[in-house]
Amino acid sequence: MVNFEEEFKKFKPVINRLTNIALIGKKIEVKGQEKFVKEGPNVIVGNHVGTFKDIAVLFKIVPRPIFFTANKMIFEVNEFNQLIKKHLVRHLKSFGLFVDLYLRPLKAYFVRYIATNISRVGTIPVDLAQNKRLAIRRCEQYLRQGRAVVALQGRGRVVKGRAHPYVPPFRYGVPVMAYNLFTQDNIKVPITPVAIFGAQIPFGFPGTIKVNVGDPVYITDCLKEEFSHAIECFRELLEKRVKELFLEIV
Repeated sequence: MVNFEEEFKKFKPVINRLTNIALIGKKIEVKGQEKFVKEGPNVIVGNHVGTFKDIAVLFKIVPRPIFFTANKMIFEVNEFNQLIKKHLVRHLKSFGLFVDLYLRPLKAYFVRYIATNISRVGTIPVDLAQNKRLAIRRCEQYLRQGRAVVALQGRGRVVKGRAHPYVPPFRYGVPVMAYNLFTQDNIKVPITPVAIFGAQIPFGFPGTIKVNVGDPVYITDCLKEEFSHAIECFRELLEKRVKELFLEIV
């Protein structure tokens, strides 16, 4: 039976096409790429400002197959089409409707291609609003198998008026996964922090996406406290590290 890694190699040309489409007009600059974990369980955690473009960038620069939870909307053509339209309007206001109309032929191809093939590139389809616990359990299963999981923080956009528009308050999912795997399975999972800037530039518009990769951190740095305090400690540590990495590239 062919495993995912073997299937991934066969499907690599399609992944390249998908990411090239998602990143039309974009250049990528990476700092610290050598710090990515090459094998074994790993969680890549960072800020999420560019919807699908963040993941496309990671597919380009991470030197191994990666898994990520994905909004179930992108698996269905009509819902994914509306998701992109909302993205353009959010960033460009009323002009976004014109851009959506102007790019419709290209967008139609992009939407069909992504929705048809997305399940073959390591995605974990979940209702991100309703099944967070299920997503955590699935990610833990993949980590036990020695795989790399991406866990971006935020809703894929810049939020003006927030203390840090580009780096949202981090959620508890990654700390919980790291805690469970260490205490239940004695697996010390390296958590790789990354900061992303430039992915917020709308689809199809030229720009540069910058990525800064930090050294891995571990839940053991926070295990002196009881469960709730350990989780909060690690959440704050990850958020702080990504903010520091972000300031180095803006």
